[in-house]
Amino acid sequence: MTSIKLKHVDRFVDRHGKVRHYFRRGKGKRTLLPGSPGSAVFMSAYQKALEGEAVKVGVPGRGGRGSFDHLAREYFASPDFLRIAPQTRVVYRGIIERFLINDSIGTRQVKEMTRRHVQMIMAKRATTPAAANNLLKMIRILVHFAIDNGWRTDDPTVRIKKFAEGEHHTWTDEEISQFQSHWAQGTKERLAHALLLYTGQRASDVAKMSSDDLTDGGIWVVQQKTKAKLMIPIHPELRAALVSSAGQAGPLLRTGQGRAFTSKGLSNYMADKIADAGLPQRCVTHGLRKAAARRLAEAGCSANEIAAITGHRKLEEIARYTRAAEQKLLARSAIERLTERSAAIEFPNLNPGFGKALEKDNEIKRVPTGWRSRQGSNLRPSA
Repeated sequence: MTSIKLKHVDRFVDRHGKVRHYFRRGKGKRTLLPGSPGSAVFMSAYQKALEGEAVKVGVPGRGGRGSFDHLAREYFASPDFLRIAPQTRVVYRGIIERFLINDSIGTRQVKEMTRRHVQMIMAKRATTPAAANNLLKMIRILVHFAIDNGWRTDDPTVRIKKFAEGEHHTWTDEEISQFQSHWAQGTKERLAHALLLYTGQRASDVAKMSSDDLTDGGIWVVQQKTKAKLMIPIHPELRAALVSSAGQAGPLLRTGQGRAFTSKGLSNYMADKIADAGLPQRCVTHGLRKAAARRLAEAGCSANEIAAITGHRKLEEIARYTRAAEQKLLARSAIERLTERSAAIEFPNLNPGFGKALEKDNEIKRVPTGWRSRQGSNLRPSA
């Protein structure tokens, strides 16, 4: 069998035993090429990659009417898809196109998918629960789009459960102090940490903050994910950290080359600096957003007040971030009430103020439960 050797093309076998081909010029970005070397679809994509054009993999136009290839093309051109934030569109498209290729489902008819098919697709990804759940979300989006457009009448993803996923760790106050102790005020590390913690924003939003967003009242944020427009007052700790970038126009955080960070770039940068501070692996960048919500909750802020900072539209999302803080507040309140009740039972004839005064003067000492003071200091078991 004659093999075809093409410049800039790498071949490998994935974990499913399937042969894949990527185009990569030098140290540039890898581009997955569809089909097999020598095929029309492969050579067309290869030529586009050589000429620097974007290669759309996974929806090559080979699926006929009613196929998943056809459905994906229709969805990518729809208002439903185009109204999503650009960054989110890239994520959605990537998940869907990899699904069409890796599961060889592009040519299959949408109306033929059953609940059993969806269960098998999820089972294949049991070892990567986050990826499985993301794919289930994309399948549901495609199926609902198909139903809305008359391609099928039922939803095969109904009652398909997600896999359990671990949540990002919420930084503790001790971990926050450890990072701040390691990285001095005035450093880029400290500024990045302060922007994440005291604005409560995602890394994607912090990465694009610039001097133009700063005003006397605070810092303007338009969230990439939700498009929420926020004006966040500047916390004194953040104001102190911003001194290092005073008078500097453009991005508040810059790479070593002087450019603004990308979302992933900032997360990777912070991962290194967090490790340098000796913090455990559970302390990740997104955990600072959760810590911001936690601290607001512990300060007694309402869900709506917290949402005004974090930009969450659904209050149940805030409850997920702050339930631990609310539990502590409720538990503390419960113990305080119990303490007051216990004191009332122990000294039934004394008002709180009189009891405190007596205790201060050592005229009455607290005794174990089940004992009462009779005739001054004469202690006897209560009846």
